[in-house]
Amino acid sequence: MLIVREIQKGIENVLFEGKVIVIYGPRQVGKTTLLHQLSEKYKERKLLFLNCDEPDTRLALSDKTSTELKKYVGDADIVFIDEAQRVRDIGLTLKLFIDNFPQIQIVATGSSSFDLSNKISEPLTGRKIEFFLYPFSVRELLQIYSKIEINRLLESWLIYGQYPAAVHASTATVAGTINDLAQSYLYKDIFELEKMKKPELVEKLLQALALQMGQEVAYTELAKLLGADKVTIERYVQMLERAFIIFRLRPFSRNLRNEISTRRKIYFFDLGIRNSLINNFNPLLLRNDVGALWENFCIIERMKKNAYTRRLVNSYFWRTHNQKEVDYLEEYNGHLDGFEFKWSKDNYSVPKDFLNYENSSVKLINKNNYQEFLFD
Repeated sequence: MLIVREIQKGIENVLFEGKVIVIYGPRQVGKTTLLHQLSEKYKERKLLFLNCDEPDTRLALSDKTSTELKKYVGDADIVFIDEAQRVRDIGLTLKLFIDNFPQIQIVATGSSSFDLSNKISEPLTGRKIEFFLYPFSVRELLQIYSKIEINRLLESWLIYGQYPAAVHASTATVAGTINDLAQSYLYKDIFELEKMKKPELVEKLLQALALQMGQEVAYTELAKLLGADKVTIERYVQMLERAFIIFRLRPFSRNLRNEISTRRKIYFFDLGIRNSLINNFNPLLLRNDVGALWENFCIIERMKKNAYTRRLVNSYFWRTHNQKEVDYLEEYNGHLDGFEFKWSKDNYSVPKDFLNYENSSVKLINKNNYQEFLFD
C-alpha cells in the first residue's frame, strides 16, 4: 500500500502562490516517490518531470537565459526538478524561472542541503517555500498499521529504522537492505560535494558518534579520540548534520550557574543507519543501548511531528553539573515542556530546579504511553 507523506498536503496548499517549492531530505527517503504522487494528483495539468541525474537535463538547466529555459519547459505549468543539487548554480536557474514565469510552479528536490541550500538561499531569498522529508514517521505508518500493530513493530523500528526500503523489506532481508543503504548513500554526498581529503576520518567519527548517541559530546574529546584537530572534527560534524545523517540538540540555559551550556547532544536521523555503523542489529534483550535508542526514537519522531504540522518550537536538553537532567525540552508559546524518555520505567523524579522555571512541566514517556506523545 502506498503511504501518503504528511508534507504532501502542505505542499498542495502552497502551489501556485508564486514561490519555488524546495523539498530537502536524505537520499532514498522517498522524495522522487512524493513527486510522482503529486504528479498523479495533478495529472490533468501540463506537467514536466526533470531528473537531474541525467546529464542532458543538467546541461539544459545550466547557464541558460530565461528564453532558453522557457523554450525547454514548453507550455508546462508544473515543473518537477528531481535531484536539483546536481545542476550547477541551480539557484540562479530557479530565480530566472520565478522572476520571469511566475505562472509556472517549480517543485525542486535535493538530497544534500549543504550543497543545495548554499546554492539557492541567496538567489531565492523571499522566493521559496521549504519542506523537509524524513524517513517514514510512525504517524505516517498509521496508514498501513493499526496502533496495536505499531506496538508490535516498535522494536523492529528501533533496530532497523524507518527508511522506506527498510519498512517494506522482509525480516530476512532488512539488515542487508539497511547496510546497502548505508554503504551506497551515506557518504556519497559528502565525498562528492565536499571532496573530503580524509574519508576514513569521517567513518571513524560516525562510529564514535553512534557509540555516544544521546550523550553530551565535546569536540575536543572527539578530536583526541580520533587523532584529529578540533576544528576539523567540528567542521565534519556540521557537514554530517547538513547531509541529514545526524542532528544536534543544544542545552537549555537561562544563566543558572550550574547548568551545562557548552556541549551538545548528537542523535541520528535514522536508527537503522546508526545501528549499521556499529554493525549491531541484535534484539533489544541482547543490547545495552536500549535507553539511547528509545531516546533517539522519541526525539526524532517528535521532530517529524512538529515539522509536518508546521509547529515551530525551540528544542533543547537540560542538565546541571550535579547530574540533574531532562532529556528533551520544547519551548513553545510561553511554555517549557520537558520530556524524560524511559523504555520500561514508569516512574521518574522530576528535578525541582527545573520546575523553578515559569510555566514548566516534565512528563515521562515510555513504551506504554508514547503514542499519546506522538499522535495526539
